[in-house]
Formats: sequence, C-alpha cells, structure tokens
Amino acid sequence: MLRRMIELALQEARQALPHTAPNPAVGCVIAAPDGTVLGRGRTQAVGGPHAEVMALRDATAQGHATAGATAYVTLEPCSHHGRTGPCCDALIAAGIRQVVASLADPNPRVAGQGFERLRAAGVQVEVGPGAAEARELNLGFFSRMVRKMPWVRMKAAASLDGKTALSNGVSQWITGEAARTDGHAWRARAGALLTGVGTVLEDNPRLDVRHVQATRQPPLVVVDSRLQTPPDARLFIAGRAVWIYAAARDEARAAALEARGASITCLPNAHGKVDLAALMADLARREVNELHVEAGHKLNGSLMREGLVDELLLYLAPKFLGEGMGIASQPFAGGPLETLAGALPLQLHSVDRVGDDLRLVARVTGRDAF
Repeated sequence: MLRRMIELALQEARQALPHTAPNPAVGCVIAAPDGTVLGRGRTQAVGGPHAEVMALRDATAQGHATAGATAYVTLEPCSHHGRTGPCCDALIAAGIRQVVASLADPNPRVAGQGFERLRAAGVQVEVGPGAAEARELNLGFFSRMVRKMPWVRMKAAASLDGKTALSNGVSQWITGEAARTDGHAWRARAGALLTGVGTVLEDNPRLDVRHVQATRQPPLVVVDSRLQTPPDARLFIAGRAVWIYAAARDEARAAALEARGASITCLPNAHGKVDLAALMADLARREVNELHVEAGHKLNGSLMREGLVDELLLYLAPKFLGEGMGIASQPFAGGPLETLAGALPLQLHSVDRVGDDLRLVARVTGRDAF
C-alpha cells in the first residue's frame, strides 16, 4: 500500500510541475488505515494552496473525515508563513495520524522544522519513500536552495551530424512538429527562458509557450551586453516579464526598452561582456529554479566554457546537413582539444523517440550531486 500511495502522490506532483514555479511541485494523498483514498491534491500556482491543503479540501468535498488518516506527501510539509500558511498546522488540525514524506525540504526556512512540528503534535513521521523521483521532479528547486544557482538546461535541435543550422543560418525546421511541441512543454515548466541578443536580432523569435496549454508565461532573460535588443522585437508580444542583462547602460536604449516593460541589470565582467556566473546567481535571487536556454552557438559555447550548463536537452532529426553551424562554438577554454580526456563528460539521463526525432537528455557527470 505504501508504494501505491506514494506513486499516487508522485502523479499529483508531476501534474503540478508546469504550474508551481518558483514553488516546488508537490503531490499529496490522504488515505484511511485500510488504504481507501480520502483525498488527493497538488501544489497550485504560486500564491495558491499547497498540496496538503488541496488534499484535505478534496477529502472534505467528498464527505470524508480525516482524523486518524495518513498523509503521503512528496516533500516535507512547510512550517512557516510564506505566501500561504503552514501546511503542518492544517494537517494537525485535520487529525492526521501519520505523515509519510519522500524528502526533507531543502529550504532553510523549513529544513526539518516541519517534521519536528508534526512530531511535537503527536503525528508519526516517516521519511524516504519515493525520494529519488521526488527530488528529480524538483531538481531546480533543490539547486536554487543548495547551490544558490538555477538548474541550467540547454536545449538544441540538430541533425544527426550535430548541425543546428545551415551555413547561411537557416534552421527552421530541422526537427518535426512533435519535437517542437515537446520543446514547448519543457519551456512551460521552466522558471525562466534565456537567449542571447544574437538570436533576437537574427531570428526575432517570440520565445514563449504556445504549443501546449500553460497557466503562466515564464520570464524571458536576454543576454545583451550593449543593449541592442530592438524595442519592437517580437519577444515583447507575450506580455511576460523580460529581464535584459547588459555590460553597460546606454540611457537612450535603456529608456526605450524599459518603456516596453523590460527590466535592465548591468553585470559586466572584465572583458566588457555580461558576467554569466553573476547572472545565474541573480536569477536564483529572482527565484528561478530551472533555467531553459535556447540560444545561438556563441552564447551556448560561453555558458559551457564557464561550466554553467547542467543538462543538455537535444532533439536529433534523422538527417545530415553537412557543412553548417554546431550546437556550441569553442565550448572549452584554450581552443580545440588535444586529447579525448579533455572532453566534457556527460551521462545520458533519458533517450526517447518524439515523432520522427530523438530526444536526448544528457547531464554533466556529477553535476546533480548536491
């Protein structure tokens, strides 16, 4: 019964994933001692109820009493007043006898205090079932809490010979419609999307979520050292937050972009470019858990060279393009590699067929060990 209940709670968490940022995606199932499911719930959009409260409401709506029941939840119930009240208090008030949680909350404001509060009220607490998948669902949240950096996922669509565009820059469309729709699902779950001004100037993309249902449009981050983003760029159509990071502030250009609603932050490095590591730290302060990168080969290369990419999301189309542009340019400091030992080590996390294309998720070896 334990495994079944945790799996039901994980199902709720998976459904919550595209909607909860910057909160973690959490699922909860409340069950009677005989295994009857009394209520199910998942964390709502930011500012809304958490999974435990939703499960209690579901049980009440069905006419079920929860006194003596067990709550199976994929993350430690919160114990503090944030945008909502403490879930611990709600569980205690409902007469929950036992809480089975997959993981402790890495948020320093919780970090075991929820369990302590429950135990102090006489609630039995068990921790661990479903921990690996619950953590995987919220890897970005754990990254922000532990590393003070978002989990950075770089997306690219390429041919089987690794080309993301023809030599003349044409890239639409290398992959099929199913892969493009799947890519929008990954956009939808992200805390923010990131691109470079080169992509803005060359492609004038919208870079929003369109092909899947979404309750929110993630903010767009533009790396634009000299504030070259046109005020009439299509990226402003989506009506979401636009955060532009520059190396220097040109007042006239800044005023025109701010008039379109953009927020401009100057983070220069010693070379007159945007300090990308400082940008990542700033995005963590803005509560970005997962950063979804869709950029050109130059910015991709810079991010990889500085060790800021955690995971690659690659769509490979069954075609060869021959000469053309690759996923990243000069991804390693010091020029071309002399030995294979210097290659960036990756682990294949998943390989799936999406329409006629392949989707590979490859993780930088050891990057998730935090």
